[in-house]
Amino acid sequence: MQQTWITRTETPQDAAAIRDILLAAFPTPLEADLVEALRTDPAWIPGLSVLAETPDGQPTGYSLLTRCHVGTTPALALGPCAALPAHQRTGAGSAAIRAGLETARRMGESLVLVLGHATYYPRFGFTPASAYGIRPSFEVPDEAMMALTLDDTAVVPSGTIVYAPPFGV
Repeated sequence: MQQTWITRTETPQDAAAIRDILLAAFPTPLEADLVEALRTDPAWIPGLSVLAETPDGQPTGYSLLTRCHVGTTPALALGPCAALPAHQRTGAGSAAIRAGLETARRMGESLVLVLGHATYYPRFGFTPASAYGIRPSFEVPDEAMMALTLDDTAVVPSGTIVYAPPFGV
């Protein structure tokens, strides 16, 4: 069932709903705990935590962009992203991701990195980060570490990704 989603930035009142989405979508609380830790970290950027809701206001999808670096150059890390199981494959998660990416573009951000499914994230324009000389500090399949440039005029840095401390890598 494909439908239209309402997207909006997280408010303080949304923390429990976001946690519920993440707990329902993932097998462990790691992603929910990560979001809570990131909220208190300097990597948190107001406006880049996005919910997708049904027309009646039920939060169903979520995406988060936080500060990371490629070497010393600022970039964004996408994730966690999730949708309630009953709303997976309906566009809720995609709507939250697209809204977050568009907000980041409007804020002047130029590079987004994601570690995720190689068949899912290319629909948003992500390509292997290795093509830019970007790599994580840990082993992952090349096709799972992806990059998206939001500003075609910006120079894309190469180097190792430095994640915020709550990521634990």
